[in-house]
Amino acid sequence: MPEQVVPPAQPDVPQPAGAQPPTDAAQAGASAPVPAPEPARKSGRKKVLGIVGAIVAFLVVVGLKFGLGAVLGGTDETAEAKAGDCIAELPTTISDELEEVDGGKVVDCASAEATYKVVGRVDDQTEAQAESGEACDQFFQENEEYFIFSNIVPGETGYLLCLTTNS
Repeated sequence: MPEQVVPPAQPDVPQPAGAQPPTDAAQAGASAPVPAPEPARKSGRKKVLGIVGAIVAFLVVVGLKFGLGAVLGGTDETAEAKAGDCIAELPTTISDELEEVDGGKVVDCASAEATYKVVGRVDDQTEAQAESGEACDQFFQENEEYFIFSNIVPGETGYLLCLTTNS
């Protein structure tokens, strides 16, 4: 026999004839099923925040994979330099040791900024090859002051610019 649920007695509502108010035992054993709450709908603002969050997460992943400069539009201004181009002043290096510098850019050789002249370019060089500098030897003349500018991502290959002073 199916279970019957008797609604709780309401003191202000008259009871039908013959109906008895429920007892505490009936109320304890037979509780009315509570409907499951409906899932709350996302507001338009939350959807927009979710989309923006997904875009930011994507940009972070791309930034980590390809480098932050690529994501933010940073460029290597010497990437297309070739023999005959000139490079603006670079920070002064005091020793013969390899030093990191920023700010290399190609400029018009007639400008006052043109400090170095590119006499050669060597692509597909490793860090070890750049440190030895042997790839540029063919572009330098004996007793000539020279400089080697390289752009090589660690563990990959890059390029060397073989430079002399712009006279």
